[in-house]
Amino acid sequence: MDTISTLLRRPAAASILSLLGVLVFYVVFGGVDLGKLMGAASWVNYAARIGVVALFVALLMISGEIDISIGAMIPAGAMTSAIISGYFGLPMIFGVLGALAIGVAVGLLNGFLVTRTTVPSLIVTLGTLVAMQGIVLAGSKLLTGAASVPLEAPAWAKTLFGNLLFGGNHQVVILWWLGLAVAVWFVMHETKYGNWIFAIGGDKVSARNAGIPVDRIKIFLFVGTATAASFVGMCNAIQFNSAQVSGGMGDIFNIIVSVVVGGVLLTGGFGSIAIVNKGIDFTNIDRNWSNLIIGIMLLVAVGLNETFRTEAMSSQRKKKG
Repeated sequence: MDTISTLLRRPAAASILSLLGVLVFYVVFGGVDLGKLMGAASWVNYAARIGVVALFVALLMISGEIDISIGAMIPAGAMTSAIISGYFGLPMIFGVLGALAIGVAVGLLNGFLVTRTTVPSLIVTLGTLVAMQGIVLAGSKLLTGAASVPLEAPAWAKTLFGNLLFGGNHQVVILWWLGLAVAVWFVMHETKYGNWIFAIGGDKVSARNAGIPVDRIKIFLFVGTATAASFVGMCNAIQFNSAQVSGGMGDIFNIIVSVVVGGVLLTGGFGSIAIVNKGIDFTNIDRNWSNLIIGIMLLVAVGLNETFRTEAMSSQRKKKG
C-alpha cells in the first residue's frame, strides 16, 4: 500500500490514469479490441507527429509561456520545403534547411517580442499565427499559383524523414519523437538548463536575480517550438509527396491539450490524445464526438493534475518536517 500511495503522489500519475481511462472508455462503451487498438499504427504515427512539437511546447509552458503559432508553422515548414525542392527543383537539402530556417526565424521573432515587450505570449503568438497563415497562403499563390505543391523527395530524404519503418505502417517520425524525448528528458533532469527552465517558470524575477539568462532561455524555447513544428510539416510533405497551406492547423488544440493532459511532464498526454482521435475509428461511435471526449478528458486531467500536485507537495512538506 505504501508503494501504491507513493506512486499516486507522483505528478505523472495523472497522465497515466488519463491514458488508462481513455482505454477503459473505448473497451466498455466502444467494444474495442484492445489488442488491435494498441497495435494500430494510426494512433502511434499521430502521437509521434504531435509529440515532437508537444515536447518543446511543454518546455515553453514550464517556463511560463505558450506558443499557438505552431499551427501555422506546420504548413509553413511543409510548403517551404515543397516550394524550394518541389516547385523550383532545388536539391532537397535546401528544402530541409529552408523549412528549419523559417522555424528559427519565426521563433526568434516570437521570443524577441515576448521578452522585449509586456505583451503576453498568447497574444504575440496569436498575431504570428494569423500572419504566418497569410504569408503561407499568399506566398504559395504568388510563387506557384496554387495552394498545394507536389514534392518528390530523393531516397535519402525519404529514409530520414518520410519512410515507413521496416516496410510496415509505422512512420520514421516515431524514431525522431523517441530520440527527442530522451534528449529533452536528459536536458531537463541532468543539466543546469533544466533547472533554469523550472526556475524561470516558478519566478522569473528571482531567476533573473540569481543570474539565470531568462530572456535568452525564453527566446531559445520559442525557437524550439517553431522549429519543431516546421520540422513536422517538412516530414509530412516528404512522407505524403505534397504540401498544402492548411495542413496541420487542426493540431494546435491537440498539441496543447496533450501537454496539459500529460501534466507538462512529457509522458502520457500524447498517447491519450492520439488514442482519442484515432481510436474512435475502431468503434461505432460517431467521429464528431471525439472533440467532446477530449474536452471532458482535459477537464478531468486538470483536476487530477492539481490533486496529485497537491499530494506531492504535501508529502514533501511532511518529509522536511
